Amino acid sequence: MSLAKLFWLGSLALALQSYGQTKKLPLLREQLFDDNWRFKKDSLQGAEQPDFPDAGWRTLHLPHDWAIEDLPGQNDSTIIGPFYKYSPAQEHGGYVVGGTAWYRKQFTLPALPAGQTVAIRFDGVYMDSDVWINGRHLGNHPYGYTPFTYDLTPYLAAPGQKNVLAVRVKNEGLNSRWYAGAGIYRHVHLLMLPPIHLVKEGISITNPEAGKEKAIVQVSAAMTGGRSGTAHHILQVRLKDSTGQVVAYASQAVSISPGDTTTVIKQLTVNNPALWSPGRPYLYTTEISLLDTTNTKRSSSAADRLEIKTGIRKISINATQGLTINGEKVLLKGGCLHHDNGLLGAAAFDRAEERKVELMKAYGFNAIRTSHNPPSEKFLETCDRLGMLVIDEAFDMWVDQKHPQDYHRFFKTWWQRDLQSMILRDRNHPSIIMWSIGNEIPERADSAGLAITRQMVKEIRRLDSTRAITEAENDFWERPYKWSATDASFALLDVAGYNYMWRNYALDERRVPGRVMYGSETFPADLYHAWNQVQGLPFVIGDFVWTAMDYLGEAGIGHSTYSGNSQGRMSFPWFNAWCGDIDLIGNKKPQSYFRDVVWGRSAVEMLVHTPIPGGTKEKVSWWGWPDEVPSWTWPGMNDKNMQVRVFTRGEKVELVLNDFRVATKTVSDSTPLTATFDIPYTPGVLTAFVYDSKGNEIGVKTLALASAPQGIRLTADRTQIAADANELVYVNVDVVDNLGRIVPNANLPLKLSISGEATLAAAGSACPNCPASFQQPKLTTFRGRGLAILRANGRPGNITLQVEGEGLKTAKINIRVK
Repeated sequence: MSLAKLFWLGSLALALQSYGQTKKLPLLREQLFDDNWRFKKDSLQGAEQPDFPDAGWRTLHLPHDWAIEDLPGQNDSTIIGPFYKYSPAQEHGGYVVGGTAWYRKQFTLPALPAGQTVAIRFDGVYMDSDVWINGRHLGNHPYGYTPFTYDLTPYLAAPGQKNVLAVRVKNEGLNSRWYAGAGIYRHVHLLMLPPIHLVKEGISITNPEAGKEKAIVQVSAAMTGGRSGTAHHILQVRLKDSTGQVVAYASQAVSISPGDTTTVIKQLTVNNPALWSPGRPYLYTTEISLLDTTNTKRSSSAADRLEIKTGIRKISINATQGLTINGEKVLLKGGCLHHDNGLLGAAAFDRAEERKVELMKAYGFNAIRTSHNPPSEKFLETCDRLGMLVIDEAFDMWVDQKHPQDYHRFFKTWWQRDLQSMILRDRNHPSIIMWSIGNEIPERADSAGLAITRQMVKEIRRLDSTRAITEAENDFWERPYKWSATDASFALLDVAGYNYMWRNYALDERRVPGRVMYGSETFPADLYHAWNQVQGLPFVIGDFVWTAMDYLGEAGIGHSTYSGNSQGRMSFPWFNAWCGDIDLIGNKKPQSYFRDVVWGRSAVEMLVHTPIPGGTKEKVSWWGWPDEVPSWTWPGMNDKNMQVRVFTRGEKVELVLNDFRVATKTVSDSTPLTATFDIPYTPGVLTAFVYDSKGNEIGVKTLALASAPQGIRLTADRTQIAADANELVYVNVDVVDNLGRIVPNANLPLKLSISGEATLAAAGSACPNCPASFQQPKLTTFRGRGLAILRANGRPGNITLQVEGEGLKTAKINIRVK
């Protein structure tokens, strides 16, 4: 590196510090640009101009979701925290309020080397955003889920002078079927690209061969020339293992003409490769460098360099073998997942994105369908690292609207750019096994819809020919067609996604031989039957429950009730969908225990139904589950019958209550994996013993009475974090008895106090119909549990969280910040 360039990079780092970085930035071509944004929610005139007075605006650090912030008017019973009974988003958007908001950011730069490009990349802004630099409009980006980049170079102020970025975001009307968030909810990056540089979106890494003895890693690298003069460089590609050792190498001299983009393809041979798989997600690093050979003092120096995590694997999907990875059959234990982060709203903090994947892995899932939009980059990086398979989905609607203000307004003009954005960003992630072009598209079988399908398939295959293409289709709720009308659409795709149509798998295979299928959405209650199809039919490669985790919006679609309609969404105060295997704060729900038995993760699980009002019958929604919990704490129910369900693959279940056998049942084929009992309630200990057909005990499950609440237990996901404003600590807040058992009927108000180097990012519970502020230092536990999320402020030191409640022993926890 030349002294001039080194001096310039050092100057740049110092200049960047001047607008608010709390630590020295690494000398990179790409820097996080998240800090010191000014924010105001309002429809302002002139806020795009650099001299607009923003003295009264709030300063914040991205990512940010304004829709989850408390609304004014908390003394109004229709407004609770961020939830408003008469919100335009209605139950679809979880009763939050959108609108228009502005973000502004000031920064200065030193003098730039000749030919340098400065650009800004937004990873995600929901939605319909406009961006200005120094009053010059850079463009509009309607879709809320795809990244976009603008070149700032022609409009920058003189070196050392103030530049002002302004972003207007509109989240107006009824524009989504679920909670979408609002604002700059993913990262922003400042790009400092040398005159001759690698094009990140132009790099494609594939595996033409991936065997245990040998693999070929093919790297297609694009690079662009400067504004004048042909450049002569060397493209160098090195593949490094997890220890940093170079295991394969290739290079080639390249000449790049001014303004041109040149693409070079190199193949690297790897002997005895470590293959990437869900069970062993081994990652190499592909290092791509442009070496400048014009330096006379040194043989070469790096003009530009990129590193990309790389997984070597071979994926095959067909109707006879199903899905295989590196020759081994894999059944997709899948869950659909929306992009929000529960109490944080849609804000895509890195730790929040990681935690979602960690929870999915911990609860037995090996696959995620990103419903119904591209996820964050950090989410995919985590899937690569942990071995989670991904179906990356592009759209929830095309030309036909699902809501009046949704993306259908922009689809015709923008679909190709947004699809390209998704594919080019994501195609090097080994975790991605399929691209999905849509979900329950109303016009999918119309001639116009089939034409769009052909265009999309052609575009995807132009950009990435290594993965299967799919679409999730349902039984034409929007059109008066027969299910067989899907044939024309599925014929254009590689794999057919069946939403709630698992009963048609075998029928369709006989009708359309060779079709590969999977349950792109299934009801939780259908798991046993749907999974039997996956295990028994080779052309059915997996099952994805709706949904893996609770999310905001589509309020209460997973409810149960004793009166009224048992289907559809629920009205205020419901705000949480309540249909997930995992609740809003990360804990298991009853259907997850049943899933453990179906998937063979547990020999026996036991749930007890909450008391059913006399003379009523429970109605469970399609996406719901009976109102049962793993608890034997039922004050006031002595001698009254309680319904107990035991899930097992065993033959016989024996219930023992306080050392007395109270019931025995054989598991019936009419109620697969389930034995149901009605037994009088007596406080104490209830135990289920499970036996196989030979009388051997194969499992035991115990539920014990919890005593009165005595204290609070705090458990952090990490006790040490980095001094970075993007860092989060998740602290479980449990109300416990004198033996440390969670008290499952404790719905208690608690007060939170935070001291040290952190602020409260969010606090709350999993209750689906208890709207409250997520940003106040208090919470009310639900079934004995709550969650506090702390956000580091970027300084080293300590964090202390204290939680107290009336009549409870106060709890404290400390987290170190380094």
